[in-house]
Amino acid sequence: MNDARPRLAVERRGEGTASAPPLLVLHGGGPGCHAAADFRALLPFLADRELLLVDLPGYGGSPLPAVRGPRMAGCADALAALLDDAGIAGCDVLTTSLGGIVAMVLSARRPDLVGRLVAGGSQPLPAPPGVTADLELGRRARAAYYGAGEPTPERLHETVLALEWHDPRRVPDDLLRVRHAASISPASRAVAADPGLLGEPDDLSGLLGEVRAETLVLWGEHDPFGEPAYGAWLADGLPRGSAAVVPGTAHHPQSERPEPTAALVRAHLS
Repeated sequence: MNDARPRLAVERRGEGTASAPPLLVLHGGGPGCHAAADFRALLPFLADRELLLVDLPGYGGSPLPAVRGPRMAGCADALAALLDDAGIAGCDVLTTSLGGIVAMVLSARRPDLVGRLVAGGSQPLPAPPGVTADLELGRRARAAYYGAGEPTPERLHETVLALEWHDPRRVPDDLLRVRHAASISPASRAVAADPGLLGEPDDLSGLLGEVRAETLVLWGEHDPFGEPAYGAWLADGLPRGSAAVVPGTAHHPQSERPEPTAALVRAHLS
């Protein structure tokens, strides 16, 4: 793997079965996000699968990209290198937010690597007329978290997790601790000062028609980043897309209501 594609941190769990491919798990893009944190509530429902929990460049245990280039393409290429090195093809992919965009790019660039895909709350493109979505909300939340002195757990809860959970009072204390610790790592602080370290914007205008994976777009009923109609529009634009809404949740339904979310995930992946 060359220097432009950092060796990604990966945690392997479970042995799976011969009838199911490995399941690649990718996290969102908020401060402190990483695969083990974003899906910690859902993972017990997937105990029969071989899981690859992967941190994208600059998140969790993965280093920042060594060179600047298109961000999503760079992440997809790093994932492709990881899977090629491991001899894995046709894996299923479970994602949220940022991870879903990366997985769609990976499916478009390397369709041999992705079998079925679950993308939760992912927004690769601006909303069409008549559909409400706020693609700048994440940037504003990040600025609010890092922009006023030392970032504290309390501020992370108020500025970021309050967007991910429909009822922020239910955020577990241990999740808050784990996310906060990851959000103040050296890489996270460097990105807070210079977001360009993660890469440059990609041109994703033709992406949807190139995604070959059978894709389930999951959406939280109260997601502040965009209304469920965005998820339905996104699924309609995919060659093999479908959509489902998880009631009583916001941007991280897999955290807030893991049991019904897992039921949708398992039905799609099976």
